[in-house]
Amino acid sequence: MNIPEETKKQQNKIQRVGVIGGGQLAWMMADAAKKLGVDLIIQTPQKNDPAVSIAQEIILAEIDDAKATVQLASICDVITFENEFINIDELLSMTQHDVIFRPSLSVLKPLLDKYQQLCYLRDMGLPVPKFWEWKTEIDGLSFPLVLKARRHGYDGQGTFIVKDIDNLKYYGNKDILVQEFIPFEREVAVIAARSFAGEIKVYPVVETQQENQVCRRVFVSDENRELVKQIEAIAQTLLNSLEVVGVFGIEMFITKENNVLINEIAPRTHNSGHYTLDACETSQFEQHLRAVCGLPLGSTALKTKGAVMVNLLGYEFAENNYLTKRQQLAQISNASVWWYGKTESRPGRKLGHVTILVDEENSAKCRQEAEAIAYLVENIWYG
Repeated sequence: MNIPEETKKQQNKIQRVGVIGGGQLAWMMADAAKKLGVDLIIQTPQKNDPAVSIAQEIILAEIDDAKATVQLASICDVITFENEFINIDELLSMTQHDVIFRPSLSVLKPLLDKYQQLCYLRDMGLPVPKFWEWKTEIDGLSFPLVLKARRHGYDGQGTFIVKDIDNLKYYGNKDILVQEFIPFEREVAVIAARSFAGEIKVYPVVETQQENQVCRRVFVSDENRELVKQIEAIAQTLLNSLEVVGVFGIEMFITKENNVLINEIAPRTHNSGHYTLDACETSQFEQHLRAVCGLPLGSTALKTKGAVMVNLLGYEFAENNYLTKRQQLAQISNASVWWYGKTESRPGRKLGHVTILVDEENSAKCRQEAEAIAYLVENIWYG
């Protein structure tokens, strides 16, 4: 009897996981890999990328270098992704040679281009804002509008809010999609995981606060139960439809009418889930490796009543490890400081994050305390 290669590898313990991308998301897999007895082999372009320090082996190459990924596949049991900057068309031929990607390339293909992603979500019947492919003449649209790069946008790059037709024509091109501007009440996100066996675990819904299209703060506290049910249903529908293996981040708008609209899907671990390293029984990074390695998923339960995560963003062009400020942040009660080891600071660059656990029983007081702590963190960091 011929046993499919995917099933063969499922039956054997996966020991070596290849990761395409060597940034902080790969770096934060280190503790989970050690706990699970897994070796990480990283494909990344720079010797000073964060995950280089924790990798068992390194392949120094660009993320979209498919020849380097062939080399990566030769020394790994399975390959996963830290980011979406891959050349999926070149990788597709590798699946004919028993190379296993998790999530699979068929899962990633409708999601990497943000216009195609929105089309896919819309066609599934999931709630999304109105959107349009870029055209030279777009009539009848109400301003403001949001423009997004269809590929390779991250940390606020490639997203613009335009207020008039001249602005639209200035920024618009075939690599841009046009999306209606949503006057949302707030933004939320959820991390969800699906295992090889089809088990799904969804983390708590969190509120995210953005400035200049970059996430600044994430608040973990009680959410409206009906809203949580809607969001969990969206996550389960998406992951089951795609037959995902791994962790996804789903960003959403909540309108003034309490409607949920999907903003974007990140087919990987995500910034909105960093709090899970300290606040949950199983971090998103361990959960991702569990899924990728064919292991049962872990508990997503909170170990605390609430938490706040604050991104430490660059605010100047400098070579600086900000040791004094990090030491001050570490003095905050119940704080964990995660520093990504990047040597160069520039405005908006994610250099690290701080998570503070809050154990206040009253949900309103829990949120008030979290907001006060976030203000304290940013006052120390930005001065």
